[in-house]
Amino acid sequence: MGAEPPVKEPSPKIVIVDESPIRAAILEEGLLEAGFTAVVHIREMQSLLSRIYAIDPDVILIDLENPSRDILEQMFQVSRAVRRPIAMFVDQSDAASIQASVDAGVSAYIVDGLKKERIKPILDLCISRFNAFAKLQDELERAKSALEDRKVIDRAKGILMKLKGLTEDEAYVLLRSTAMREKKKIGEIAQSILTASELLK
Repeated sequence: MGAEPPVKEPSPKIVIVDESPIRAAILEEGLLEAGFTAVVHIREMQSLLSRIYAIDPDVILIDLENPSRDILEQMFQVSRAVRRPIAMFVDQSDAASIQASVDAGVSAYIVDGLKKERIKPILDLCISRFNAFAKLQDELERAKSALEDRKVIDRAKGILMKLKGLTEDEAYVLLRSTAMREKKKIGEIAQSILTASELLK
């Protein structure tokens, strides 16, 4: 028996949002030449968000020839709602639109950049930027939740110290040993103490 052929990664599903069939064709051609085969073209801007949700793409390319403020705002709403890498191509832009696109979470905002040979590097950049941003957001969420836990634990320690006449260290040891015994996180035990003390007030 010969070696197994390497398993090919499935091509990521890419949605092109573009009212112009000619420009969409340039994007599609560039994607196909770069080896991306799963490409869906959305031409209608009506109920765009629900269409994108239905397709559930891995990457979204939005191509706007000369976008009005309204159209741009609609696209930014899409990018806020859909946690996916988004590259937006526009022919002309101003500083305010570029800033708004960054605020809305667009991973790559390309002005006057619709050339098919640029699509692959732009897509790669878009995905890596999105992943870096998503990682930062996750770390931020984790840090926030750790901070919340610490606040809850500190308050629970205060309650135990007052009720049982314990030192801060003893209160923490009691919390930790209870958490281990009940196979729970210290934060959960601390939260139960806060809840109970609220009820007993």
